Amino acid sequence: MAHLSPSWPPLPMSSSSAVDETGEVIAVQRTLCKDEHDGQSDFPEGGFTAWSTALGAFLVQFCGFGYSDAYGVYQDFYTQTYLTNSTPSAIAWIGSVNGFLVLSVGVMSGRMLDRGAFYHVMIIGCLLQSFSLFMLSLTKPNGYYQIFLAQGIGSGFATGLTYVPSIAVVSHHFQKRRSFTMGLVVAGASLGSIFHPIMLNNLINGRLGFANGVRASAGLISCLLFIACLLMRTRLPPQPKAVSYTRVLRNSVVDPAYIYSTSHDLSKEFSFYSLSILHSGSFIGRFTAGVISAYAGIPNTVIGSSLMSSAIIFAMIGLRSVASVVLIGISYGYFSGVCIGMMAPLVSYLTPDISDLGARMGITFAISSIGSLVGAPICGALLSSNYIWWKPVVFAGSVATCGGVIFASMQFILKLRQKTAIVYSKDASA
Repeated sequence: MAHLSPSWPPLPMSSSSAVDETGEVIAVQRTLCKDEHDGQSDFPEGGFTAWSTALGAFLVQFCGFGYSDAYGVYQDFYTQTYLTNSTPSAIAWIGSVNGFLVLSVGVMSGRMLDRGAFYHVMIIGCLLQSFSLFMLSLTKPNGYYQIFLAQGIGSGFATGLTYVPSIAVVSHHFQKRRSFTMGLVVAGASLGSIFHPIMLNNLINGRLGFANGVRASAGLISCLLFIACLLMRTRLPPQPKAVSYTRVLRNSVVDPAYIYSTSHDLSKEFSFYSLSILHSGSFIGRFTAGVISAYAGIPNTVIGSSLMSSAIIFAMIGLRSVASVVLIGISYGYFSGVCIGMMAPLVSYLTPDISDLGARMGITFAISSIGSLVGAPICGALLSSNYIWWKPVVFAGSVATCGGVIFASMQFILKLRQKTAIVYSKDASA
């Protein structure tokens, strides 16, 4: 993928007044041109180690976020068979807490990546994920708190430990192809969202039953995570000092473009039967997101996909047939997949110092986790027992539209920075 930032002419450094006058512009240029940083000019952009790391990260996404997205199968089984003494709302909180932890724990795991503890956090996360799933298979019928602890907290925390580091480590090996490779990696989550529900539905509701079915899936997850740990490798040295979240937050707060990029979350409240269709479209979207961004640019890709997603959400008001459900499911899945697939590359694009990438990604996904925690309950409350569909549709579409507008504001700020840098560069050269 061609580098997205323009190549600015070097600023003259012979005059101290010129340095003072253009000091701020230099910082802007460093933000826009990440390849000017030390240690970022010799990315391999391929090779066995780089692509094996990408494959390992793909497997982590497949087993982590992809497995969490299969909670709909568990929720249906819990509601009808296994947790009949619990309300549907209480059962839904298991999945909500799981999704919240998957994203919010990235604040800690991203910092550990920056400090050089990648292998430690990955091994601990993979072992905890395997342990939590095997413990889930030992839970008893109507043992709500056992399931909540194993699946909601244990599995969610384990997946959170591996989610951000597995995406961010790709940036150690790729720069020009970073957005394309990250798009391939996060496509693993969509592929898992297609595969795991089908597998779990046949295992849990088939001959094996709940206990043996969960053990079989846990065995598969354990094997794939073991392979992933063997494949992934870091390349850049760790930071000599501990990452200061105060400094990262301070730098992020004064960077409005980054703030705008973290303020968006998309609703994915579709009926149970349309989930496989939606995830299929999402897989294609995430898979092709890197290719699209190579031509349109990362910010423009995010803006276009988020606005298209919001328009399709509003189109759900007109659902009248199975064909319309399929069309909207595939369309929304594709464009939301493109948007989600570009989140990590966008954070990387807006991060001037790659040593802070893990921390910034952790902060970004932690903010997004709020939407994962409260989005479903809000839509469920708007839906009500009378199934008034237009209310949650309008709410979700309005939130998505606001996100697209905020992304457009981010791009406007980036364009202003580029123009300012060009003006100062010409004045300094003169």
